[in-house]
Amino acid sequence: MCIVLFNWRPGAAMPLALAANRDEFHQRPAQSARWRDRVFCGLDLRAGGTWLGIHRDGRFAVVTNFREPIAERTVGERSRGLLPQAFLESEQSAEAFCRALQTEQQHYGGFNLLVCDGPSLWYLGNRGAPAQPVEPGLHGLSNGLLDDPWPKVERGKKRLAEAMERGGELADLLAVVHDPHQPDDHHLPDTGVPVDLERLVAPVFIQSPDYGTRASSAVRMDRHGRLHMAEQNWLPSGAADGPVHFSHGSTDR
Repeated sequence: MCIVLFNWRPGAAMPLALAANRDEFHQRPAQSARWRDRVFCGLDLRAGGTWLGIHRDGRFAVVTNFREPIAERTVGERSRGLLPQAFLESEQSAEAFCRALQTEQQHYGGFNLLVCDGPSLWYLGNRGAPAQPVEPGLHGLSNGLLDDPWPKVERGKKRLAEAMERGGELADLLAVVHDPHQPDDHHLPDTGVPVDLERLVAPVFIQSPDYGTRASSAVRMDRHGRLHMAEQNWLPSGAADGPVHFSHGSTDR
């Protein structure tokens, strides 16, 4: 369960501004974001791959899973985390990558994928969203389809718009997704999972002893197509796990 909030304005001084949370079981081993050759990303130590990353040449990718009833859930023989990694390490355009992936999407559990090659941003979801370019504007993606109006998505988009008015610096973007607000039960989406699970994963920032927000990420693209990223890791208590890691300096701005 994750959330990605982003402002896509091709041709603007800041074409892309994005804030995201990676939610996962705390016991699942992972490494924090750092440069791995030409890719800045975290690393899933169980299945390999990553959830979000940038490339020095201006490429960006992020994946979320798709929430389904437990009885209908399929794991897939390939890890979803391999998708962002594959795009970041390729030389394909965002369009070409997504269109090629459509022919193999059945090999993965439910996912949503966003990939950016600089000039274009494309989206593909293997639970009902064919490969398509993302329209300019403010968007939110959690574990439904792009811009599904879940409470956390709508609240997050509003907070992102406010952060953009303040300048949209990396620190502002990280603050957008550090939001533990709990929606009322009658506003929760009905995704076929038990209501106690819907409550647990309803906030933008999830905190519990076993499962919660493991990392918050912020990404900015400048007018020259260069990407800058920051990542804050979190403990099960909800406290910060060390300093913020920046793509232009491991722990400093």
